[in-house]
This record gives sequence, structure tokens and C-alpha cells, in this order.
Amino acid sequence: MVSVLVVDDESDIREAVAEVLADEGYVVHGAGDGAEALRKARAVHPNIVLLDLMMPGMNGWEFRAAQKGDPELSDIPVVVLSALGRVAGMDAAGFIQKPFDLEELLDAVREYADGHAGGNGGRIDSPHAPM
Repeated sequence: MVSVLVVDDESDIREAVAEVLADEGYVVHGAGDGAEALRKARAVHPNIVLLDLMMPGMNGWEFRAAQKGDPELSDIPVVVLSALGRVAGMDAAGFIQKPFDLEELLDAVREYADGHAGGNGGRIDSPHAPM
């Protein structure tokens, strides 16, 4: 089973994304901040992390730094879902700007959850809307 960790402090967004992914057959885990995401990632080792950046407590940048420093988690691809879009200096497999298109989100999950990178240097950048 392919699992996805959705990290966003906005429960409405987290739950909506989780519902869409679950409908597509993914096992979905949610976290409201970076610290919770690290705990869940260590417990379930998801195939992909969908990461918001601006969160209280441990934010997305701090999560990503901790994830990259953990040998058990560093290989998990991260796609950033943020109103900021592409962020300079953020090492991620892809960037999707909020609001986003659901099909674009599903394409990113399909691409990175399988451990494959293709097209665009294995990166996703998109200004699509809406979600």
C-alpha cells in the first residue's frame, strides 16, 4: 500500500486532501505541525510527504531540516504545498502553489510515491488553481 503523510496546520485543507487521496486508494496519515509529522513519519515511513511550510510550532522548513538529517527519513520525497509556491533554498521534490488543482496534486503523488522522478528534472512547479 502506498502511504502519504499530509502535513498542514489547517485541518480543513489536511482533511480535504486526505479524503481525495483516500478515494484514490492511498493510505493517508495527517499531521498538524512538523513535530507531529516527524513522529508519524518515523512510525509509518510514508512513500511521500505533502508539506505546508507556514505552521506554528515546528514549521515546514524545520521539519525538512530534521527529516534530511534523519537517515531513516531522508529518502522520503517531499512535495511542498504552500501559498509561497517555489521557495529558494528549500530542497524538495516538488512545489505546488496553494490554491491548487486536485489533478495536479494527484499527479505529484503518483510520480513521487513510486520513487520515480520524471520531466522537469523530477520537480513539479505549478501555479494551478483551485483548492
